[in-house]
Amino acid sequence: MADYQKKLGEAIKHFWRVRAKQGESQGSKSGKKDAGNRAAVTGGKHADGFINLIALVVKEAGVKDAEIHVRNSVLPCYFRPTKEWDLVVKSGDNLVAVIEVKTHIGSFGNNFNNRVEEALGMPRISGRHIERRHIRRQQSLAWLYFDA
Repeated sequence: MADYQKKLGEAIKHFWRVRAKQGESQGSKSGKKDAGNRAAVTGGKHADGFINLIALVVKEAGVKDAEIHVRNSVLPCYFRPTKEWDLVVKSGDNLVAVIEVKTHIGSFGNNFNNRVEEALGMPRISGRHIERRHIRRQQSLAWLYFDA
């Protein structure tokens, strides 16, 4: 069993290190850089430590025949044809988990508003997946938000 406290510490360090690096390097080739702190997060790799930690937890949980797909996990969607997720877990033909990691630093009002919209939209998307038989009605659906 992994030392989750140590792994979480590594994920946090990775987050801050990559976030700073993305902020410095964005626009180095194109000359275009996002305004404010946005440059630090639009590179998309700052949350990889958390995503990999979640994948490890799933692996060690012993989900039977688990297929764990990290990044580039595309599923059909409702509001657009497809959606790319950070982590998708399947067991045979069953969809076990679909996870997207979001980070939230600064611009509290705007970020909080976006997360609320996602929280309200996810049940709608899930309902459409049930109707189209992409997921079974018996499966548990959850939306988790944590802020540190």
